[in-house]
Formats: sequence, structure tokens, C-alpha cells
Amino acid sequence: MKNLKILTAICVFSFITAVSSSAAVIDRIVAVVNDDIITLSELNRDLESYMKRAGKSFKGTDREKFTEQLRSAILNDLINRKLVIQEAKKIGIVVTDGDIDDAIEDTLNRRKMSMKEMKAAIAGDGHTFEEYREEVRQHLMKMRLIGREIRSRITVSQKEIGDYYRQHRNDYEGKEAVRIKQILIIIPTGSDIETKQKLKENAEEILKRLESGESFSTLAAKFSQGPAAKAGGDLGYVEKGLMFPVVDEIAFKLKTGETSKIIESPIGFHIIKVIDKRGAGVKPLDSVREEIMRKIGNKKIERKFQKWLKEKREGSLIEIRL
Repeated sequence: MKNLKILTAICVFSFITAVSSSAAVIDRIVAVVNDDIITLSELNRDLESYMKRAGKSFKGTDREKFTEQLRSAILNDLINRKLVIQEAKKIGIVVTDGDIDDAIEDTLNRRKMSMKEMKAAIAGDGHTFEEYREEVRQHLMKMRLIGREIRSRITVSQKEIGDYYRQHRNDYEGKEAVRIKQILIIIPTGSDIETKQKLKENAEEILKRLESGESFSTLAAKFSQGPAAKAGGDLGYVEKGLMFPVVDEIAFKLKTGETSKIIESPIGFHIIKVIDKRGAGVKPLDSVREEIMRKIGNKKIERKFQKWLKEKREGSLIEIRL
């Protein structure tokens, strides 16, 4: 019966492809996962999105090698996603349109973005808003599956928490630190004065938009060339002395919630915003107990989930046609 369903899906897909053969791009099946198929268009859509962000620094043979490795990794991820959705549906997990709306609203609030800004960012990644909603639906199904099948069976003992605290004591004896978001415009090596001036003007234009009230996270995702750009430029907590001196000095002078002017360092032009501050000194175990429990629990969940995925793959009909 399963083979009959797969054959039917392939025949229907082949018919659709034949009807649209005059199109510029002819789609095809690149993998079969039990009763589902993965198409070349699905694979290429995700590949193009990743290449926009990660492929800029690769050229020639290196780019070809990187692309092939990335294509294989993305296909593997698509297969895993199919298995997760299949299992979630099998055990009756349902995600409604209202659930998706609530998740998107929560994301907008956390990132301080408008719906218009979100849709623009999604389009910039080469996706439609409906595709994004589908990604949210699949993510929610995965989280609920993990909650039901894995998280509910995970326990963390007080001994494990105490052992972790002692083994990672340095993590809780940090220096003074600031949590910052950053927009970085990189100055390419060997740039002339004219190029540097143009890049500085670009940074100044971004600063004007920030000062007029636009979202730091949105502008970072769109313009920053630094780490964590897609996460709104959030670098997390950075201890004193770990940044370029000129950036470090300003970061620790700013008040929580304040945004800097343009800061020029040896690598480019920075705009930073201080999200939070914490002082130096040892944190007592009681104050970090919940944090440690989450860390240990999340590691256990990830290990169990990877084991679960391996077992599902071994017990499934998976055929790769790449």
C-alpha cells in the first residue's frame, strides 16, 4: 500500500511536470520519504536562501565545493523535517492558523518589528510570507512532538546541577559585561579613502534611520555584515576587554537602552546598542539554578532527539535521487 501511494504521487508529479514542460525550470523529485516527496524546487529554494547569506566569501572551485556540501546538508535537513511532520501527524499533533498567528505575533514583539518589516525581511531572503508561515507551522509541530515524546521524559537531578556549577564555575565568575546589538559595515582590506568615505556615509544613513525610530533588529538583519546579523545583531553578553578598545570603551559608557554614534575600528564602522549590563563577581548557585537546569535539559533533549531521528530514518523508506 505504501509503495502504491508513492507510485501515485510520482505519477501525479510527473504529469504536472510534463504539462509545464514549457517553463524555464523543469522540476523533479530529489528524494522520497515514506509517502512524501521532496522536489528540486524545494531544495533550490532553501539552497539559494543560504547561499545569499553564507556563500559570498566563496569563489570558483571553493564555491562549487561549498555549494555541493551545502546542498547535501539541506537535503538531509529536509528529509528530517518530513520525518518529524509525518510522526507529528501520526500521533495527532495539530497546529492551527491561530497558533501560527500567535507565534508570529510573539516574534514581532520580541524583535520589535512591524509586520511590514518582517515581510520585507522574508522577501529579502527569497521566500514568500506563506512559505514562512509553513516553516512556523512545522517548527511548532516539531516543538510539540519533542515536548510530548522527549521533553516529558527528561529529568535533571540536583546533583547534576551542582556538578555542572562546580565544573563550569568560571562561567559564573565573569568580568563586567554588556549585552549589545551591533550593526557593522566592514571596510575591505586595501580600501582607498573614497571607498571608506562612502561606507561611512552608508553607516551614517543607517544611524539616521535608527534615530528616526526604525527597529535596530530589522536594520541589523538587513545591513549588518557582522556576526549574528540575522538575529538582529544580538551578540549576547560580551565581557570587558574582548572588543576593539574603541568599541569596548563606548559600550561600557553607554546606559542600558542607549545607541552609540558611528564607531570606527580597524575593521569597519560599528553602531552598537546596549541591551543589558551585568557586574563582575561570583553568582551564587541559587541564582543560576534554573539556567543550569535548562542547559543540562536542553543537551539531554538534543541527544535524545538525534537518537530518535536516527531510529526513524532507519525504519523509514528513504530514497535519494539527487
